[in-house]
Amino acid sequence: MGIQLTNTMTRRKEPFHTLEPGKVKMYVCGPTVYNYIHIGNARPAIVFDTLRRYLKYRGYEVTFVQNITDVDDKLIRVANQEGVTVKEVADRYTDAYNADLKSLNVSPPDIQPRVMQTIPEIIEFVQGLIEKGFAYESEGDVYFRTGRFQEYGKLSHQPLDDLQAGARVEINEKKEHPLDFVLWKAAKTGEVTWDSPWGEGRPGWHIECSAMALKFLGEEIDIHAGGTDLVFPHHENEIAQSECFTGKVFARYWLHNGMLNIDNEKMSKSLGNFLLARELSEKFGGQLIRFFMLQGHYRNPINFSEELIEQAANGLDRIKTAYTNLSHRLDTVRAEEPNDQAQEQARIIGELRERFITEMDDDINTANAITVIFDVVKEANLYLRHQNVGETEVRAYMDLLVELTEVLGLEIAEEQELVDSKIDALIEERTEARKARNFARSDEIRDLLAAKGIVLEDTPQGVRWRRK
Repeated sequence: MGIQLTNTMTRRKEPFHTLEPGKVKMYVCGPTVYNYIHIGNARPAIVFDTLRRYLKYRGYEVTFVQNITDVDDKLIRVANQEGVTVKEVADRYTDAYNADLKSLNVSPPDIQPRVMQTIPEIIEFVQGLIEKGFAYESEGDVYFRTGRFQEYGKLSHQPLDDLQAGARVEINEKKEHPLDFVLWKAAKTGEVTWDSPWGEGRPGWHIECSAMALKFLGEEIDIHAGGTDLVFPHHENEIAQSECFTGKVFARYWLHNGMLNIDNEKMSKSLGNFLLARELSEKFGGQLIRFFMLQGHYRNPINFSEELIEQAANGLDRIKTAYTNLSHRLDTVRAEEPNDQAQEQARIIGELRERFITEMDDDINTANAITVIFDVVKEANLYLRHQNVGETEVRAYMDLLVELTEVLGLEIAEEQELVDSKIDALIEERTEARKARNFARSDEIRDLLAAKGIVLEDTPQGVRWRRK
């Protein structure tokens, strides 16, 4: 059936078809860089990096844009408190954000535009909306006329009247309508500003993403993504201003990930459960955090707790151990040995790969895809129980584990240096082989270790080893 994605716009799972065959234009909303990101911010980064990886795995050429909001009330407040410029604050936390994502093995975006670098395009965009009658200037501010866009509310599935009734709209006599949103803010004392046709000021929040998407991806894009908290008003407003400016459908597919709770509670500083991504990466390792995030479907809420992290650690260790066992066996396998399992193992490996693709095609179901990877582990372990195994099959299982885990952004292949832990694992395997009277395998392991300069001594207290 091909890739199917759940589109927030239609609330349906739809076949994925791109504007241009074989190419994907993808925009994901990035952070406001006034502080270190928390663990909830890490979820969309991991989820949509995985989507990007999978699209590439399936043969698409992906252009991935993620913005940095480096002009915002929060940034200005931090800069004023610290007595530094807004750019200094933004540079510091942009570097921190990129470092945090690297620790989670999130690939850098192809393009990472910043508001301060896009001011001319933003001004041009706002001016265009004014000229078309979709925006108006009021005392140095510029607002978008939501009432002029008849489809306003189509992403959040609420008509304009319902949105107005349910929204907490601040009274503002500058506006023509309570739900009109700001495109350009008039300058205030102590703020960073730029010159514009409406006087000194700075951009509103929503306009930046529309201007950046237009600049780097064009008038229409394939995928726009972010957390569910962005559906309204941010993404709703992006659609309104973009489609009024271009007269075209802004994005074909809108994807949104569910929120993250801490011990079944919403994360907040007041509750003392505000967890920074970098602190968790340092404590548990970025790979484990990533694996944990992908164990649930991206659209569902996810709960974070140390107990659940420990469970995830056991699962990730199973996968890594299977790869290590295959690697150990590859060191001693005799390629010339007769192997009557080759055809059957090739069939199993092929079916496992197809099952993984089927699960990922189904709305990027990483939870089920990980289940398939555990089945790869199971089949590999069963195969290694045979006394005679083939080099081709061992390598095929190793390659499949690397292939599938790389799609999820996981790195399971260890350095092939014979470290102490690997020596201990080989000695344990040798001991088990001797108990099973599999002396051929026992001798293979001894020969391998000898070739690596490891001397074994069988004593009444157990096996000792030393390096030559």
